[in-house]
Amino acid sequence: MADVENVTAKIFPDAVERSALPVVVDFYATWCGPCRMLAPVLDDLAEDYEGRVKFVRVNVDEEPSLAERFRVGAVPTLVFLNGGKVAATRIGFHPRQALVPLIDALLQPPHGQAAP
Repeated sequence: MADVENVTAKIFPDAVERSALPVVVDFYATWCGPCRMLAPVLDDLAEDYEGRVKFVRVNVDEEPSLAERFRVGAVPTLVFLNGGKVAATRIGFHPRQALVPLIDALLQPPHGQAAP
């Protein structure tokens, strides 16, 4: 079973930016209702994409520098990264069927390159 890891600013570079896998970062707050609704959706997706996409959570109240760096103005905010670069961002609760195409896009080779 895949776990969605909570990351801090201290481990963010290794856990996210230098990850060999694409990463979905969930910027959340414990007091946020939509964040609590999104958590089980992301847990299920993490299990489905285990070994292909990494899922992490960042608590914006505990890590304001990361929230500021990614211009998080509302929670939940999902940031989709590939090769350490932002590929997409979504704000608010989104159901599974809206997130799957974004995650699948992270797994596609860059435009003009053949799949391995």
